[in-house]
Amino acid sequence: MIHQYKLKGYNIVLDINSASVHVVDDVAYDIIAMYEGHDRSSIVAAMLDKYKDTEGVNEAEINECLDDIEELKKEGRLFSVNTFEDRAHVFKQRSRVIKALCLHVSHTCNLNCSYCFAGQGKYKGDRALMSFETGKAALDFLVANSGTRTNLEVDFFGGEPLMNWDVVKQLVAYARSIEKKNNKHFRFTLTTNGMLIDDDVIDFSNKEMDNVVLSLDGRKEVHDRLRVNYNNEGSYEKIVPKFQEFVRRRGDKSYYIRGTYTHNNVDFTKDIEHMYELGFRQLSMEPVVCSPDDPYALTKEDLPVLFKEYEKLADMMIEKEKQGDGFVFYHYMLDLSHGPCIYKRLSGCGSGTEYMAVTPWGDLYPCHQFVNDPKYLLGNIYDGVTNEKVVGDFAACNVFSRKECRDCWARLYCSGGCAANAYHSTGSINGVYEYGCELFKKRMECAIMLQIAKHESEEA
Repeated sequence: MIHQYKLKGYNIVLDINSASVHVVDDVAYDIIAMYEGHDRSSIVAAMLDKYKDTEGVNEAEINECLDDIEELKKEGRLFSVNTFEDRAHVFKQRSRVIKALCLHVSHTCNLNCSYCFAGQGKYKGDRALMSFETGKAALDFLVANSGTRTNLEVDFFGGEPLMNWDVVKQLVAYARSIEKKNNKHFRFTLTTNGMLIDDDVIDFSNKEMDNVVLSLDGRKEVHDRLRVNYNNEGSYEKIVPKFQEFVRRRGDKSYYIRGTYTHNNVDFTKDIEHMYELGFRQLSMEPVVCSPDDPYALTKEDLPVLFKEYEKLADMMIEKEKQGDGFVFYHYMLDLSHGPCIYKRLSGCGSGTEYMAVTPWGDLYPCHQFVNDPKYLLGNIYDGVTNEKVVGDFAACNVFSRKECRDCWARLYCSGGCAANAYHSTGSINGVYEYGCELFKKRMECAIMLQIAKHESEEA
Protein backbone atom coordinates (compact mmCIF):
# COMPACT_ATOMS: atom_id res chain seq x y z
CA MET A 1 0.00 0.00 0.00
CA ILE A 2 1.35 3.43 -0.93
CA HIS A 3 0.25 7.03 -0.64
CA GLN A 4 1.33 9.66 -3.16
CA TYR A 5 0.96 13.41 -2.97
CA LYS A 6 2.56 16.60 -4.24
CA LEU A 7 3.31 19.45 -1.87
CA LYS A 8 5.54 22.53 -2.09
CA GLY A 9 7.35 21.23 -5.18
CA TYR A 10 8.01 17.74 -3.81
CA ASN A 11 6.64 14.52 -5.31
CA ILE A 12 6.27 12.35 -2.21
CA VAL A 13 5.61 8.61 -2.13
CA LEU A 14 4.97 6.85 1.18
CA ASP A 15 5.19 3.11 1.55
CA ILE A 16 2.69 2.59 4.33
CA ASN A 17 3.71 -0.72 5.85
CA SER A 18 7.46 -0.08 5.89
CA ALA A 19 7.09 3.67 6.67
CA SER A 20 9.60 4.40 3.88
CA VAL A 21 9.46 7.88 2.37
CA HIS A 22 10.56 8.49 -1.21
CA VAL A 23 11.00 11.81 -3.00
CA VAL A 24 10.92 11.25 -6.75
CA ASP A 25 10.79 13.09 -10.07
CA ASP A 26 7.63 13.43 -12.18
CA VAL A 27 8.30 10.35 -14.29
CA ALA A 28 8.95 8.06 -11.33
CA TYR A 29 5.90 9.48 -9.57
CA ASP A 30 3.67 8.56 -12.51
CA ILE A 31 5.27 5.15 -12.98
CA ILE A 32 4.70 4.28 -9.32
CA ALA A 33 1.06 5.32 -9.68
CA MET A 34 0.67 2.83 -12.57
CA TYR A 35 2.94 0.10 -11.25
CA GLU A 36 0.31 -2.13 -9.69
CA GLY A 37 -2.24 -3.25 -12.24
CA HIS A 38 -0.22 -2.59 -15.39
CA ASP A 39 2.49 -4.58 -17.12
CA ARG A 40 5.87 -3.13 -18.00
CA SER A 41 5.12 -2.54 -21.68
CA SER A 42 1.92 -0.63 -20.85
CA ILE A 43 3.74 1.59 -18.40
CA VAL A 44 6.57 2.30 -20.85
CA ALA A 45 4.11 3.18 -23.60
CA ALA A 46 2.11 5.48 -21.30
CA MET A 47 5.22 7.32 -20.10
CA LEU A 48 6.62 7.73 -23.61
CA ASP A 49 3.32 9.24 -24.70
CA LYS A 50 2.96 11.57 -21.70
CA TYR A 51 6.57 12.78 -21.75
CA LYS A 52 7.20 12.72 -25.50
CA ASP A 53 8.15 16.39 -25.45
CA THR A 54 10.32 16.15 -22.33
CA GLU A 55 14.05 16.08 -22.89
CA GLY A 56 15.87 13.09 -21.43
CA VAL A 57 12.82 10.85 -21.07
CA ASN A 58 13.27 7.77 -23.25
CA GLU A 59 12.56 4.06 -23.13
CA ALA A 60 15.91 3.23 -21.51
CA GLU A 61 15.38 5.78 -18.71
CA ILE A 62 11.87 4.51 -18.06
CA ASN A 63 13.03 0.89 -17.88
CA GLU A 64 15.82 1.88 -15.51
CA CYS A 65 13.26 3.55 -13.27
CA LEU A 66 11.11 0.42 -13.35
CA ASP A 67 14.13 -1.66 -12.36
CA ASP A 68 14.73 0.64 -9.38
CA ILE A 69 11.11 0.31 -8.30
CA GLU A 70 11.30 -3.47 -8.53
CA GLU A 71 14.45 -3.47 -6.41
CA LEU A 72 12.80 -1.29 -3.77
CA LYS A 73 9.86 -3.69 -3.75
CA LYS A 74 12.19 -6.66 -3.19
CA GLU A 75 13.84 -4.77 -0.32
CA GLY A 76 10.44 -4.17 1.31
CA ARG A 77 10.61 -0.39 0.91
CA LEU A 78 7.91 0.00 -1.73
CA PHE A 79 4.62 -1.87 -2.10
CA SER A 80 5.49 -3.78 1.06
CA VAL A 81 3.11 -6.29 2.62
CA ASN A 82 1.14 -5.76 5.84
CA THR A 83 2.50 -8.26 8.36
CA PHE A 84 1.16 -6.55 11.49
CA GLU A 85 -2.58 -7.16 11.56
CA ASP A 86 -2.46 -10.63 13.11
CA ARG A 87 -0.14 -9.35 15.85
CA ALA A 88 -2.00 -6.16 16.76
CA HIS A 89 -4.40 -7.76 19.23
CA VAL A 90 -1.64 -9.87 20.82
CA PHE A 91 0.65 -6.88 21.31
CA LYS A 92 -1.88 -4.89 23.28
CA GLN A 93 -3.29 -7.79 25.32
CA ARG A 94 0.24 -8.70 26.38
CA SER A 95 0.85 -5.43 28.23
CA ARG A 96 -1.05 -5.15 31.51
CA VAL A 97 1.20 -2.75 33.40
CA ILE A 98 0.10 0.81 34.10
CA LYS A 99 2.72 3.39 33.19
CA ALA A 100 0.87 6.71 33.55
CA LEU A 101 -1.89 8.40 35.53
CA CYS A 102 -3.76 11.62 34.92
CA LEU A 103 -4.46 12.96 38.41
CA HIS A 104 -7.55 15.15 38.49
CA VAL A 105 -6.43 17.15 41.47
CA SER A 106 -9.16 19.72 40.85
CA HIS A 107 -12.68 19.33 39.54
CA THR A 108 -13.24 23.04 39.56
CA CYS A 109 -11.93 25.96 37.55
CA ASN A 110 -11.56 29.72 37.84
CA LEU A 111 -12.39 30.18 34.14
CA ASN A 112 -15.69 29.56 32.38
CA CYS A 113 -14.60 28.53 28.88
CA SER A 114 -17.68 27.65 26.86
CA TYR A 115 -15.91 25.04 24.72
CA CYS A 116 -14.49 23.13 27.72
CA PHE A 117 -15.07 19.39 27.27
CA ALA A 118 -14.89 19.06 31.07
CA GLY A 119 -17.88 21.34 31.67
CA GLN A 120 -15.95 24.14 33.40
CA GLY A 121 -13.88 21.54 35.19
CA LYS A 122 -16.74 19.68 36.90
CA TYR A 123 -17.01 16.79 34.40
CA LYS A 124 -20.81 16.85 34.73
CA GLY A 125 -20.46 16.20 38.45
CA ASP A 126 -19.75 18.07 41.65
CA ARG A 127 -16.91 20.45 42.25
CA ALA A 128 -14.15 18.74 44.21
CA LEU A 129 -10.47 18.91 45.15
CA MET A 130 -8.30 15.83 45.54
CA SER A 131 -6.95 15.30 49.03
CA PHE A 132 -3.31 14.46 49.63
CA GLU A 133 -4.38 11.07 50.99
CA THR A 134 -6.23 10.22 47.78
CA GLY A 135 -3.34 11.40 45.62
CA LYS A 136 -0.88 9.44 47.73
CA ALA A 137 -2.98 6.29 47.30
CA ALA A 138 -3.06 6.93 43.54
CA LEU A 139 0.73 7.11 43.38
CA ASP A 140 1.00 3.91 45.43
CA PHE A 141 -1.47 2.28 43.04
CA LEU A 142 0.66 3.33 40.07
CA VAL A 143 3.84 1.94 41.61
CA ALA A 144 2.13 -1.32 42.56
CA ASN A 145 0.73 -1.85 39.06
CA SER A 146 3.71 -0.72 37.00
CA GLY A 147 5.57 -4.03 37.02
CA THR A 148 9.27 -3.72 36.24
CA ARG A 149 8.83 -0.43 34.41
CA THR A 150 11.12 2.27 35.82
CA ASN A 151 9.82 5.50 34.27
CA LEU A 152 6.31 6.50 35.34
CA GLU A 153 4.33 9.51 34.19
CA VAL A 154 1.90 11.62 36.20
CA ASP A 155 -0.13 14.50 34.77
CA PHE A 156 -1.59 17.06 37.14
CA PHE A 157 -4.88 17.98 35.53
CA GLY A 158 -8.26 19.55 36.15
CA GLY A 159 -10.30 21.68 36.05
CA GLU A 160 -7.50 23.96 37.08
CA PRO A 161 -4.81 22.12 39.09
CA LEU A 162 -3.34 25.32 40.53
CA MET A 163 -6.52 25.63 42.60
CA ASN A 164 -5.09 22.69 44.58
CA TRP A 165 -1.44 23.67 44.34
CA ASP A 166 -0.36 22.72 47.87
CA VAL A 167 -1.54 19.15 47.28
CA VAL A 168 0.32 19.03 43.96
CA LYS A 169 3.54 19.97 45.75
CA GLN A 170 2.93 17.44 48.51
CA LEU A 171 2.33 14.68 45.96
CA VAL A 172 5.53 15.48 44.08
CA ALA A 173 7.47 15.36 47.34
CA TYR A 174 5.89 12.03 48.26
CA ALA A 175 6.64 10.57 44.82
CA ARG A 176 10.28 11.62 45.08
CA SER A 177 10.49 10.02 48.53
CA ILE A 178 9.48 6.57 47.22
CA GLU A 179 11.39 6.55 43.94
CA LYS A 180 14.64 4.98 45.07
CA LYS A 181 13.24 2.14 47.17
CA ASN A 182 10.86 1.14 44.37
CA ASN A 183 13.34 1.60 41.52
CA LYS A 184 11.04 4.14 39.87
CA HIS A 185 11.42 7.58 38.36
CA PHE A 186 8.44 9.93 38.10
CA ARG A 187 8.02 12.36 35.23
CA PHE A 188 5.47 15.09 35.96
CA THR A 189 3.39 17.30 33.68
CA LEU A 190 1.28 20.28 34.70
CA THR A 191 -1.54 21.70 32.57
CA THR A 192 -2.75 25.17 33.58
CA ASN A 193 -4.80 28.12 32.37
CA GLY A 194 -2.24 30.39 34.03
CA MET A 195 -4.52 32.52 36.16
CA LEU A 196 -2.88 31.52 39.46
CA ILE A 197 0.74 31.38 38.32
CA ASP A 198 3.11 33.10 40.73
CA ASP A 199 6.81 32.85 41.58
CA ASP A 200 6.28 29.73 43.66
CA VAL A 201 4.49 27.95 40.81
CA ILE A 202 7.19 28.96 38.34
CA ASP A 203 10.13 27.97 40.56
CA PHE A 204 8.64 24.67 41.70
CA SER A 205 7.43 23.67 38.22
CA ASN A 206 10.71 24.53 36.58
CA LYS A 207 12.43 22.29 39.08
CA GLU A 208 10.02 19.35 39.18
CA MET A 209 7.80 19.33 36.10
CA ASP A 210 9.26 17.60 33.04
CA ASN A 211 6.69 19.41 30.94
CA VAL A 212 4.18 22.20 31.41
CA VAL A 213 1.21 22.92 29.16
CA LEU A 214 0.07 26.54 29.14
CA SER A 215 -3.33 27.31 27.64
CA LEU A 216 -3.43 30.24 25.21
CA ASP A 217 -5.61 30.41 22.10
CA GLY A 218 -3.57 33.08 20.31
CA ARG A 219 -4.55 36.66 19.48
CA LYS A 220 -6.23 38.62 22.27
CA GLU A 221 -9.57 38.85 20.49
CA VAL A 222 -9.54 35.11 19.76
CA HIS A 223 -8.45 34.05 23.23
CA ASP A 224 -10.85 36.36 25.04
CA ARG A 225 -13.84 35.27 22.98
CA LEU A 226 -14.14 31.94 24.80
CA ARG A 227 -11.56 31.84 27.60
CA VAL A 228 -13.33 34.07 30.11
CA ASN A 229 -13.91 34.16 33.85
CA TYR A 230 -17.30 33.98 35.55
CA ASN A 231 -17.77 37.72 35.03
CA ASN A 232 -17.33 37.13 31.30
CA GLU A 233 -13.99 38.95 31.34
CA GLY A 234 -11.21 37.75 29.06
CA SER A 235 -8.08 36.24 30.59
CA TYR A 236 -5.47 37.21 27.95
CA GLU A 237 -4.03 40.28 29.68
CA LYS A 238 -3.60 38.45 32.95
CA ILE A 239 -1.99 35.24 31.73
CA VAL A 240 0.32 36.31 28.87
CA PRO A 241 2.90 38.12 31.07
CA LYS A 242 2.83 35.15 33.46
CA PHE A 243 3.45 32.70 30.62
CA GLN A 244 6.28 34.81 29.24
CA GLU A 245 8.01 34.92 32.62
CA PHE A 246 7.37 31.20 33.17
CA VAL A 247 9.00 30.29 29.85
CA ARG A 248 11.84 32.77 30.26
CA ARG A 249 12.83 31.19 33.55
CA ARG A 250 12.22 27.66 32.31
CA GLY A 251 15.30 27.72 30.08
CA ASP A 252 15.63 24.66 27.85
CA LYS A 253 13.07 22.49 29.67
CA SER A 254 10.00 21.32 27.78
CA TYR A 255 6.78 23.29 27.66
CA TYR A 256 3.92 23.84 25.25
CA ILE A 257 1.78 26.86 24.60
CA ARG A 258 -1.40 25.01 23.76
CA GLY A 259 -4.32 26.59 21.93
CA THR A 260 -7.66 25.49 20.53
CA TYR A 261 -8.97 26.78 17.22
CA THR A 262 -12.67 26.91 16.38
CA HIS A 263 -14.94 28.06 13.57
CA ASN A 264 -14.23 31.59 14.82
CA ASN A 265 -10.52 31.44 13.95
CA VAL A 266 -9.97 29.02 11.09
CA ASP A 267 -7.12 31.39 10.15
CA PHE A 268 -5.27 29.89 13.12
CA THR A 269 -1.80 30.41 11.64
CA LYS A 270 -2.23 34.06 12.64
CA ASP A 271 -2.64 32.86 16.22
CA ILE A 272 0.46 30.71 15.99
CA GLU A 273 2.38 33.63 14.54
CA HIS A 274 1.13 35.77 17.43
CA MET A 275 2.38 33.18 19.93
CA TYR A 276 5.72 33.25 18.15
CA GLU A 277 5.86 37.05 18.37
CA LEU A 278 5.20 36.80 22.11
CA GLY A 279 8.45 34.81 22.38
CA PHE A 280 7.13 31.26 22.57
CA ARG A 281 8.86 28.54 20.54
CA GLN A 282 7.12 25.29 21.56
CA LEU A 283 3.60 25.52 20.23
CA SER A 284 0.48 23.39 19.86
CA MET A 285 -2.89 24.21 18.35
CA GLU A 286 -5.74 21.71 18.50
CA PRO A 287 -9.05 21.68 16.61
CA VAL A 288 -12.08 22.05 18.85
CA VAL A 289 -14.11 18.88 19.37
CA CYS A 290 -17.69 19.67 20.27
CA SER A 291 -21.30 19.23 19.27
CA PRO A 292 -22.03 20.23 15.65
CA ASP A 293 -24.75 22.48 17.05
CA ASP A 294 -22.31 24.68 18.95
CA PRO A 295 -21.78 28.05 17.23
CA TYR A 296 -18.01 27.63 17.31
CA ALA A 297 -18.04 24.08 15.87
CA LEU A 298 -15.88 23.43 12.82
CA THR A 299 -17.86 22.86 9.63
CA LYS A 300 -17.37 20.90 6.43
CA GLU A 301 -16.84 24.22 4.65
CA ASP A 302 -13.96 24.99 7.02
CA LEU A 303 -11.92 21.96 5.91
CA PRO A 304 -10.34 23.37 2.72
CA VAL A 305 -9.52 26.57 4.59
CA LEU A 306 -7.86 24.58 7.37
CA PHE A 307 -5.88 22.51 4.87
CA LYS A 308 -4.44 25.74 3.43
CA GLU A 309 -3.68 26.96 6.93
CA TYR A 310 -1.63 23.86 7.71
CA GLU A 311 0.34 24.45 4.52
CA LYS A 312 0.86 28.09 5.47
CA LEU A 313 2.09 26.93 8.87
CA ALA A 314 4.63 24.63 7.20
CA ASP A 315 5.82 27.55 5.04
CA MET A 316 6.16 29.70 8.13
CA MET A 317 8.21 27.06 9.91
CA ILE A 318 10.56 26.64 6.94
CA GLU A 319 11.07 30.39 6.71
CA LYS A 320 11.71 30.83 10.45
CA GLU A 321 14.21 27.96 10.34
CA LYS A 322 16.06 29.65 7.47
CA GLN A 323 16.21 32.80 9.56
CA GLY A 324 17.85 30.82 12.36
CA ASP A 325 15.00 31.14 14.84
CA GLY A 326 12.71 28.19 14.21
CA PHE A 327 9.97 26.81 16.40
CA VAL A 328 8.35 23.49 17.25
CA PHE A 329 4.76 22.67 16.36
CA TYR A 330 3.54 19.65 18.29
CA HIS A 331 1.60 18.03 15.44
CA TYR A 332 4.52 18.38 13.03
CA MET A 333 6.97 16.56 15.30
CA LEU A 334 7.98 13.53 13.28
CA ASP A 335 11.08 11.35 13.21
CA LEU A 336 11.33 9.57 9.87
CA SER A 337 14.41 7.61 10.92
CA HIS A 338 13.55 6.45 14.45
CA GLY A 339 9.81 6.78 14.93
CA PRO A 340 7.59 4.93 17.43
CA CYS A 341 7.93 1.15 17.69
CA ILE A 342 5.35 -1.00 15.92
CA TYR A 343 3.57 -1.71 19.22
CA LYS A 344 2.95 2.00 19.71
CA ARG A 345 1.93 2.46 16.07
CA LEU A 346 -0.66 -0.29 16.37
CA SER A 347 -2.05 0.38 19.83
CA GLY A 348 -1.95 4.16 20.26
CA CYS A 349 -1.91 6.06 23.53
CA GLY A 350 -2.66 3.16 25.89
CA SER A 351 -5.79 4.69 27.40
CA GLY A 352 -7.73 2.18 29.49
CA THR A 353 -4.81 -0.24 29.69
CA GLU A 354 -1.49 1.54 30.36
CA TYR A 355 -2.87 5.01 31.07
CA MET A 356 -5.78 5.95 33.35
CA ALA A 357 -7.38 9.02 34.86
CA VAL A 358 -8.02 9.35 38.59
CA THR A 359 -10.86 11.50 39.93
CA PRO A 360 -10.60 13.58 43.14
CA TRP A 361 -12.20 10.71 45.06
CA GLY A 362 -10.07 7.97 43.53
CA ASP A 363 -12.20 6.47 40.77
CA LEU A 364 -10.42 5.20 37.66
CA TYR A 365 -11.39 5.94 34.06
CA PRO A 366 -9.67 5.13 30.73
CA CYS A 367 -8.63 8.78 30.28
CA HIS A 368 -9.72 12.29 31.25
CA GLN A 369 -12.30 12.44 28.45
CA PHE A 370 -14.27 9.49 29.89
CA VAL A 371 -14.42 10.77 33.48
CA ASN A 372 -17.87 10.53 35.10
CA ASP A 373 -19.28 8.38 32.30
CA PRO A 374 -20.59 5.42 34.32
CA LYS A 375 -20.16 3.00 31.42
CA TYR A 376 -16.41 3.57 31.60
CA LEU A 377 -15.78 3.42 35.33
CA LEU A 378 -12.87 0.98 35.62
CA GLY A 379 -12.67 0.70 39.40
CA ASN A 380 -10.78 2.74 41.95
CA ILE A 381 -7.30 3.14 43.37
CA TYR A 382 -8.21 1.20 46.52
CA ASP A 383 -9.81 -1.92 45.04
CA GLY A 384 -7.95 -1.74 41.74
CA VAL A 385 -9.34 -2.30 38.26
CA THR A 386 -12.55 -4.30 38.58
CA ASN A 387 -14.30 -3.61 35.28
CA GLU A 388 -12.34 -6.10 33.19
CA LYS A 389 -14.82 -5.88 30.33
CA VAL A 390 -14.01 -2.25 29.62
CA VAL A 391 -10.28 -2.91 29.97
CA GLY A 392 -10.71 -5.76 27.52
CA ASP A 393 -12.54 -3.46 25.11
CA PHE A 394 -9.66 -0.99 25.19
CA ALA A 395 -7.08 -3.76 24.93
CA ALA A 396 -8.84 -4.98 21.79
CA CYS A 397 -8.96 -1.47 20.37
CA ASN A 398 -6.19 -1.00 17.81
CA VAL A 399 -5.65 0.39 14.35
CA PHE A 400 -7.02 -2.78 12.71
CA SER A 401 -10.13 -2.99 14.90
CA ARG A 402 -11.57 -0.01 13.04
CA LYS A 403 -12.80 -0.98 9.58
CA GLU A 404 -12.31 2.58 8.33
CA CYS A 405 -8.59 2.39 9.13
CA ARG A 406 -7.78 -0.74 7.17
CA ASP A 407 -7.29 1.04 3.87
CA CYS A 408 -6.14 4.38 5.28
CA TRP A 409 -2.59 5.44 4.44
CA ALA A 410 -2.19 7.29 7.77
CA ARG A 411 -3.11 4.39 10.04
CA LEU A 412 0.41 3.76 11.35
CA TYR A 413 0.90 7.48 12.05
CA CYS A 414 -2.32 8.01 14.03
CA SER A 415 -2.62 4.47 15.48
CA GLY A 416 -6.34 4.57 14.79
CA GLY A 417 -6.95 7.96 16.35
CA CYS A 418 -8.36 9.03 19.70
CA ALA A 419 -10.76 6.52 21.29
CA ALA A 420 -12.55 9.30 23.19
CA ASN A 421 -13.15 11.38 20.07
CA ALA A 422 -14.39 8.27 18.30
CA TYR A 423 -16.75 7.46 21.16
CA HIS A 424 -18.15 10.97 21.41
CA SER A 425 -18.73 11.23 17.66
CA THR A 426 -19.92 7.68 16.89
CA GLY A 427 -20.89 6.09 20.21
CA SER A 428 -18.10 3.50 19.97
CA ILE A 429 -14.43 3.55 20.91
CA ASN A 430 -13.89 1.51 17.74
CA GLY A 431 -15.51 4.19 15.61
CA VAL A 432 -13.76 6.94 13.70
CA TYR A 433 -14.05 10.70 14.13
CA GLU A 434 -13.97 11.45 10.41
CA TYR A 435 -13.44 15.21 10.65
CA GLY A 436 -10.45 14.68 12.89
CA CYS A 437 -9.10 12.07 10.47
CA GLU A 438 -9.14 14.55 7.59
CA LEU A 439 -7.25 17.12 9.62
CA PHE A 440 -4.76 14.54 10.87
CA LYS A 441 -3.95 13.31 7.37
CA LYS A 442 -3.29 16.86 6.20
CA ARG A 443 -1.03 17.49 9.19
CA MET A 444 0.94 14.34 8.42
CA GLU A 445 1.42 15.30 4.79
CA CYS A 446 2.76 18.67 5.90
CA ALA A 447 4.92 17.15 8.64
CA ILE A 448 6.55 14.69 6.23
CA MET A 449 7.17 17.46 3.71
CA LEU A 450 8.81 19.52 6.46
CA GLN A 451 11.15 16.69 7.31
CA ILE A 452 12.10 16.35 3.65
CA ALA A 453 12.78 20.09 3.38
CA LYS A 454 14.86 19.95 6.59
CA HIS A 455 16.89 17.02 5.23
CA GLU A 456 17.52 18.86 1.97
CA SER A 457 18.64 21.94 3.87
CA GLU A 458 21.07 19.90 5.96
CA GLU A 459 22.45 18.21 2.85
CA ALA A 460 22.99 21.51 1.00
